[in-house]
Amino acid sequence: MTDLKKQTYTKNIPAWYTILLAAACGIIVANLYYAQPLVEVISSSIGLSANWSGFIVTFTQIGYVVGLLFIVPMGDIVENRKLVVVSLLFTAVALAITAVSKQALLFLIASFVIGLGSVATQVLVPFASFLATDSSRGRVVGNVMSGLLLGIMLSRPLSSLVADFFGWHAVFGLSATAVIILAIVLSKLLPARKPSTDTNYAALLKSMWHLLRTTPILRRRAAYHACVFASFSLFWTTVPQLLSSPAFHFSQKGIALFALVGVAGAVAAPIAGRIADRGMTRPATGIALLAVIISFLLPLIVQTSTPIGIAVLVVSSLLLDAGVSANLVLGQRALFSLSPEIRGRLNGLFMAIFFLGGAIGSAIGGWAYAAGGWSTVLWIGIAFPIAAILYFATEKK
Repeated sequence: MTDLKKQTYTKNIPAWYTILLAAACGIIVANLYYAQPLVEVISSSIGLSANWSGFIVTFTQIGYVVGLLFIVPMGDIVENRKLVVVSLLFTAVALAITAVSKQALLFLIASFVIGLGSVATQVLVPFASFLATDSSRGRVVGNVMSGLLLGIMLSRPLSSLVADFFGWHAVFGLSATAVIILAIVLSKLLPARKPSTDTNYAALLKSMWHLLRTTPILRRRAAYHACVFASFSLFWTTVPQLLSSPAFHFSQKGIALFALVGVAGAVAAPIAGRIADRGMTRPATGIALLAVIISFLLPLIVQTSTPIGIAVLVVSSLLLDAGVSANLVLGQRALFSLSPEIRGRLNGLFMAIFFLGGAIGSAIGGWAYAAGGWSTVLWIGIAFPIAAILYFATEKK
């Protein structure tokens, strides 16, 4: 086995290590989404009303945003392996608390901490870019991000199936165990990386505002993805409620199978990375944004509980997941082409901005479905990517 601790960061990383980083990102990020298909079950169990049910997902995403702004930038000044392992240990503790909680306040606080610690993924992704050469960076980041995206997409069917057999508490208990094991593995296999900069933490945080003001590509890519991720979160927070409603009568197993179909959308991530390596980021971005618009347009046009309606929802979920996956990799590839010394901060800002969009989408989703039903959800969902593509139209060639 190659000893990565003796390698320089200018060499291509071996395939097994890319797989390790991809799997680690998938296991960690899944914690942000386990509750998504279980919103109705969890909210009734812990005493949250339907109007507030979306906050079960929103609190985790807000924690993630806070971590992206205040923890991920530390990757530019703190030894990365230690930062990842400590973050995972906090996540495991929060997951264990969630697994036994029966009160809304305790659950929401623990959910916030889960999001906070899960930002370890966004220390690992820039780390992968450091290990890759310039010519392969898009491919490596795309492959690692495909693991992250698979984690997002597999989390929903997995949590539905586990909850169906063992109850929703078991979902978080099993994840706590998996995260502890992962922390041990990464502490042994992750190479040490101590950034060379001597910037202190206060100056680091202050510099982030400067980076946001002086990096147009960051603002643009973050705005694109905040819009599509708001739609993504809105869709996946509400569609399980639609499928379990009297119109469809889906069980948790049925919802799991539906969510499993969306996993195919993750294939867009490595493809997008390769396209970006060929200098075709702009047209690929346009296609990704259009895919998200169409994913909401189709169920707006065809609203029926017949098999045709289910087929339309399946196609929509595939287009949505593929468009979001591709756009994410395209954005990160563009940012990771900038100065290596600021990648942690750039990635933290990028992810924080678009996850804030996701938190807004989740919060609006629960309210919109309770207040106006599925049609209201779809109209709000399509508005976000339309705003993104209008902004995209102003991008200079």
